[in-house]
Amino acid sequence: MDFGHVITALVSPMRPDGQVDIPRAAELARRLAEQGSDGFVVAGTTGESPTLSHAEKLGLLAAVREAVDGRAFVWFGAGSYDTAASVALAKEAEAAGAQGILAVVPYYNKPPQEGLYRHFRAIAAASALPVMLYNVPGRTGCNLLPATVARLVADETRIAAIKEASGNVDQASEIRRLCPAPFRIYSGDDSLTLPIMACGGSGIVSVASHVAAADIRAMVDRFLGGDPAGAEALHRRLLPLFKVLFVTANPIPVKYALGQCGFPVGGCRLPLVEPAEGEAAAIRRVLAELGLMAPAAAPVAD
Repeated sequence: MDFGHVITALVSPMRPDGQVDIPRAAELARRLAEQGSDGFVVAGTTGESPTLSHAEKLGLLAAVREAVDGRAFVWFGAGSYDTAASVALAKEAEAAGAQGILAVVPYYNKPPQEGLYRHFRAIAAASALPVMLYNVPGRTGCNLLPATVARLVADETRIAAIKEASGNVDQASEIRRLCPAPFRIYSGDDSLTLPIMACGGSGIVSVASHVAAADIRAMVDRFLGGDPAGAEALHRRLLPLFKVLFVTANPIPVKYALGQCGFPVGGCRLPLVEPAEGEAAAIRRVLAELGLMAPAAAPVAD
């Protein structure tokens, strides 16, 4: 199964009244599919899944599936710190048309590796869909170790990929050593896309592709096409963007950036808030340097 190389972890647009703007999400997905994203994660943590209702998550899934109309692979964020709830949501997502399940390492409760193993096996057994593990210890407080990933891959054929966001290229390399193809490794950090691809990764589950999908697509394609120097040049150009989009908690910066680029998607739900002025100024500066600012959003002097 072809999952693609540039997967956008889709934000959830919000209306001024704080409700999810499902038609805007569909419009955003269509726009990004045209610009180079060949996959999407709907209702992941970049999509503010902890504050979305059950109905909102499934509504976003249906709208994005219809919008991309087979042009991109659609993953659904069904993971949580509750195994039973994750299993139930994975089953509903399959019935609602998801093509794959993204399952984050349980957050806050910090399970041991055996607990992680049983958690992910239960989610994989809940549907016939492929499962992408999501390891982000900086957010969850718990690291899914390569040996546990290898055990899962060996014991459960539906576990097909991992979004590795430990920030540790050695860890991604060890996963590749223990888990040969066709198991896929995706960087969970835009700035580590090329290093992880050089170690056998398949691509990126990206935040920055919301505003630079075409450039990220070109970077990945150059690497895959045998032009690592060209890919590295694009990486260097985009590195300030990769960094500034995490100047504060994700997805605050990328939602602000989308507005500055001429595609407003509203703000975030509490407890997330708008960026501080210094953070906003830093985002505007980088967007302006890359030529991504909408004409009407020309930066003011800081």
